[in-house]
Amino acid sequence: MMLKALSSDFLKIRGKGLWFLIFLGPIGLIAMQALNFGLRYDYLTQRYAGRLWETLLADIQIFVPISLFLGITLVASLIAHIEHSTNAWKLLLALPISKGTVFCSKLVLSILLLTLSCTVLATLIAVLGLSLRFPLETMPITAILQLSFLPFAASLPALALFLWLCTALKNQAIPITLGVLIAIGSVFTGLISGPLSKWLPLNWPMFGYIGPQQELFVGAGFAAFCIISLFGFLHFIRKDVS
Repeated sequence: MMLKALSSDFLKIRGKGLWFLIFLGPIGLIAMQALNFGLRYDYLTQRYAGRLWETLLADIQIFVPISLFLGITLVASLIAHIEHSTNAWKLLLALPISKGTVFCSKLVLSILLLTLSCTVLATLIAVLGLSLRFPLETMPITAILQLSFLPFAASLPALALFLWLCTALKNQAIPITLGVLIAIGSVFTGLISGPLSKWLPLNWPMFGYIGPQQELFVGAGFAAFCIISLFGFLHFIRKDVS
C-alpha cells in the first residue's frame, strides 16, 4: 500500500515545478562558485595552492544551511499544495488507504527528492573542481559527501515540521513565511559563539558538517525528526483535512 501511495505521489508532482526546484538549488550553489573562481581564478589558485578543494568546500558550506531550509520549505509546501489546490484531500482520504500511509508517503517523497538534490550537489562539486583543473588525486571524496549529506540529515527536523504545517494549513503563506525567516535566521545564528550556538537547531546543519562531534548533531537531528514526525503523523490521522 505504501509503494502504491508513493507511486501516486510521484505521478502527481509531474509538471509541478518540483523537479526543477530539486536541481535548481545545487546548480545555483555551484554556479556561484563557478563565477567566483572564474573571475578570480589566477588569484585564488595561487593563494590557495595545495588547498584548492578545501577552499571550494569552505566557500560552498556557507550557503548550504540557508539553501537547505529554503529547499525544505518549498518542497514540503509544493507537495501539500498539490492536494490543497485541487481540494483532493477528502477524495484521497476516502480511498481504501489509511491516513497514516498518506502522510508517510509524502514524508518519504520529500526525503527522496531532497536526497536526490544532495546527490546532485555532490556530483556538481566534483565536476566543478575537475573543470577548474583541481588535482584529481587530492579530491576529498569523503568531505564532499559529508558536505552534501550530513547537513541535510541534521536539518530533518525542519522537514518534519514544515510537512506537518503544510499539510495541516491550506494557506501556504504561513509555513513559507516561517521557512524563509528560519532560513535567513540561520545565517545570523551561525554567527553566535559559545555553547549556546550548539543548542540552536538552526545551527545543526552547519555543525553536522564542520563539527567537532558531527555525529551528535546528525543524531540529534534524526531524533528530533522522529519526534516531530510522530506528532505530525498523529495530528494528521486525527484531524479532518478539508
